[in-house]
Amino acid sequence: MLVYVNAVISGVLIGLAYAIAALGLNLIWGVMKVINLSHGAFIAFGMFAAYMSVKLLGISVYTSLIPIFIAGLILGIVAFFVSLYRVLNAPELTTLLSTYSLSLILIGLGTFFFTTNPRAIDTHLGSIALGHFNISYARIIVGLISLMLALALYLFLFKTSLGKAIRAVSQNPTAAKLYGINTTLVLSISFGIGVAFASISGALIASLFPFTILSGGVYELKSFVICVLGGLGSPAGAILGGLILGLLENILSLKMPVDYMPFIEFSILVIILLIKPNGILGRR
Repeated sequence: MLVYVNAVISGVLIGLAYAIAALGLNLIWGVMKVINLSHGAFIAFGMFAAYMSVKLLGISVYTSLIPIFIAGLILGIVAFFVSLYRVLNAPELTTLLSTYSLSLILIGLGTFFFTTNPRAIDTHLGSIALGHFNISYARIIVGLISLMLALALYLFLFKTSLGKAIRAVSQNPTAAKLYGINTTLVLSISFGIGVAFASISGALIASLFPFTILSGGVYELKSFVICVLGGLGSPAGAILGGLILGLLENILSLKMPVDYMPFIEFSILVIILLIKPNGILGRR
């Protein structure tokens, strides 16, 4: 019984980190109706940015989160104007190919500089004993930071003028433009925030698990599953989907090999698309 309690707590904590990755994907879809196939590449960018910060600069992975967030924001804005701005009104296949091409370029550059050798960040934080089971401090910190990031995004979207402009553009870009909102600026910042959340989630995940330059693809799949499960375009749905996926992974891994998880995640994706394509909290 205790091992299940441990799995539930670990599942909630890692599920929050998954939710942060999915929030970035969900924000981009919600605002500009673009499925960002370069999401995994930006998650990998966050992983290696954290790794280089620790190895070269000698700073804590948690201290590196702020510069990684800022770098992800700037990189995302640049990527928007390079790969998406001119094709936003084109058929969906064009935006898919554009973001996929961007992903191939980023992964190609990453493979050239870092190879596909596995890396890991040693946090040396130990664990806390809760009754008869232990929870690592690293997971607790990752869960708390993820929770604060989700709360910060909520406050930004609902309490700031720029956040309200992003919501207005997501609901009706034409009307928002007529009211004087600079939709191009809003779209670029939205894409930048989405990339920043992908990058910072990569840094958080890298503090828990080994990774390679190709690992972003795994977490991109998880982000798609979470978005479809919780509801595309719903930030609350991304949080709920992340928690469900984290719990499923940790509980099911007690009974079956971890290698089966991608199959289970694909199965969840297909089942949700068949029986409830809008997700649990998705908008019709």
